[in-house]
Amino acid sequence: MRTVVPTQPTGPLPDAWRACVGTGRMNLALRADYRDSLAQVQRDIGFRHIRGHGVLSDDMGVLRTDEIDGRTHTRYAFSYVDQVHDFFLSVGIRPFLELGFMPSQLASGDQTVFWWKGNVTPPRDHGEWVALVQAFLRHQIDRYGIDEVRQWPIEVWNEPNLTVFWKDADQPAYFRLYEETARAIKDVDASLQVGGPAICGGSDDEWWAPFTDFVTSRDVPIDFVSRHAYSSGPVQRIPFGVYQTQMPPQDLLHQFDAPRRYLAGTPLAGLPVHITEFNTSYRPDNPIHDTAYNAAFLAPVLAGGGDVVDSFSYWTFCDVFEEADVPTSFFHGGFGMLTHRQVAKPTYHLYAFMARMGRDVLARGDDHLVCSDPDGRVTVLAWQPVGGTDAADVAAEHRVELSLPVRGDAAFVLRERVNEHDGNAFAAWREMGRPMSPTPRELDLLRACARPAVEHDVARAAAGRVELDLTLARHEVTFVELTPVAATHHEGLDDRRLLGADDDRLVAAHERGRA
Repeated sequence: MRTVVPTQPTGPLPDAWRACVGTGRMNLALRADYRDSLAQVQRDIGFRHIRGHGVLSDDMGVLRTDEIDGRTHTRYAFSYVDQVHDFFLSVGIRPFLELGFMPSQLASGDQTVFWWKGNVTPPRDHGEWVALVQAFLRHQIDRYGIDEVRQWPIEVWNEPNLTVFWKDADQPAYFRLYEETARAIKDVDASLQVGGPAICGGSDDEWWAPFTDFVTSRDVPIDFVSRHAYSSGPVQRIPFGVYQTQMPPQDLLHQFDAPRRYLAGTPLAGLPVHITEFNTSYRPDNPIHDTAYNAAFLAPVLAGGGDVVDSFSYWTFCDVFEEADVPTSFFHGGFGMLTHRQVAKPTYHLYAFMARMGRDVLARGDDHLVCSDPDGRVTVLAWQPVGGTDAADVAAEHRVELSLPVRGDAAFVLRERVNEHDGNAFAAWREMGRPMSPTPRELDLLRACARPAVEHDVARAAAGRVELDLTLARHEVTFVELTPVAATHHEGLDDRRLLGADDDRLVAAHERGRA
């Protein structure tokens, strides 16, 4: 059945999807491959903030001690932090600060997480932690100015509801850390924005009510709340990778809405909600991230997530990422929209398509989003709906039929698509034999195969409308742009004369064709 798209918009398209993007640990931002990837992401998509772990971890060198003649000398050193934040700002993206993990000199224990060993124990002395946090923030303000740093949300820790990220998932210990940190931040500047608790799914019942009671009963500063969301099930291990079951895309949106549901009727209701991590799988070695399925799965999430949260941050923008050790193969199921060396995955194109959508929403459906701009441009994002592991397999094709309002008598129609074949470097890599370390020539081929398939035409309007019939291939995400045609007259131009024939010969050829 054809969907008749209204002429008047329902309102602006929420851009919560581009408010933030995730990254591997901050130290990785010193690498050329990482920087090339983020610069490309910012050119094609343009996120506003970037969030990742480890800004205070040992490999950033923020807290340094030196033993001389039996005396301990302490120094805060911000050389690496400066290089990272200078770079972020140079490409038009601001930090979304996640304070963690614990510098080993301040840690109360030796429990660590990840290959790079981020310490996840509370501080041995909260006064030392507060001094570090305040010195860190004052340095940022001295370097970039208070007006700039006030635009950097500050999140206290990461997933303290999990024992791997916070020793024993000790809730009272986290609440104390949150209080000490939040008060320290506000002592630096009352306008700095602080929030938490950055929990992942599965602990909403155990965390939201106690956290709310704690911060409200003690009048602890809180400007936003944060949560993470993933749609994958238990890990099924293979050598150097995993597979997992998947819930349907709607489960992610349900998770996005969890903070508002749990905080309804409490003093924290109405605070901004930031999903500071989300993806299909929570593993950095699950091949689903490399696929067209991943893009089709997330299309309705990007189209609808802004209705329930203020931001949702894709985890992560590129595969320069080492939580589970250094990857062993070029495609390895990494979180990134881009592989190493800037080969785009289908999910990258989904985001790039969203970045080109019009300003105002005309229509939304289970398989499409239609937007417009004041200049008459109409844009369509369409996808084949997919379910999770328990859903029936999708058909080889999916039809989307729309009646679109257009200005004038004709529109130039540009279509770009990615699916199991088109715009799919992962598919090409498999066809190449899955080279673990592609040669420069193979990288060039993969980049070429990663480009979306493109087609174009002119559509004639009838009564101010164009009928758009799209056939989408398996797991396809497609972008269509209709631009009003304003024909320009060029004196003497006649494409029938391209081979130099004169008018009489044209007429004769035309008559022969009719006969």
